Amino acid sequence: MTTHIYSGPLSMFGAKVEIAAREKGLAFELVMVPFIEGDAYEPKHPLVLRVNPVKQQVPVLTDDDVELFDSTQIFEYLEDRYPSPALWPEGIADRARARQLEQKSDEVFFPNVIKLFGLQHDMQSAPAVAACAACARFYEEMEGLLATRDYLAGPYSFADIAFYMAHVFADRKGAGMTDATPRLVAWRGRVGERPAVRAVVDPMMRFLASQGRGVPAFLQR
Repeated sequence: MTTHIYSGPLSMFGAKVEIAAREKGLAFELVMVPFIEGDAYEPKHPLVLRVNPVKQQVPVLTDDDVELFDSTQIFEYLEDRYPSPALWPEGIADRARARQLEQKSDEVFFPNVIKLFGLQHDMQSAPAVAACAACARFYEEMEGLLATRDYLAGPYSFADIAFYMAHVFADRKGAGMTDATPRLVAWRGRVGERPAVRAVVDPMMRFLASQGRGVPAFLQR
């Protein structure tokens, strides 16, 4: 059977899964679900509805008889099913720290980005200022991690993939990095030049440009 990844042209979580699959050299078929203006996906793809009936969201992965949703769960499956090259650190404690970083990208950092959706016309409003400040504090925390390493958890890992994609969306919505975090900016450059990352992010940026929507300055090729 062929491995399928169901994603969307502006799905941050789908991009995470696709990058991971490409990093592992996995042969797969990418299925882009129907997209409508406003970052929405309609009509819902029937397989996505069957595998993820409550949230009805991508990404979804099918691999032989395995059908999964949720980018983190798909990450874990890919690491178990295709262990080389590894995308978690080796030691138990280091893996735990990396998993925590991936979770924080999704559940601590990204909720602040979501608050910025729809506020681009009013970035001086109290909610927008607060959300940008929260993102800046998170950037400072990640800057501290990079004082002694090139990647967030030591070796390049799922934690880097998750935070890189979350930051792409943060920058799109007005909460980009600044020269206050030079190590983090350099980290962004290292991650962004990886072939697997370019293969996923470049088409996403071309899609944005085709719709006349803003592309982050650091991704304007």
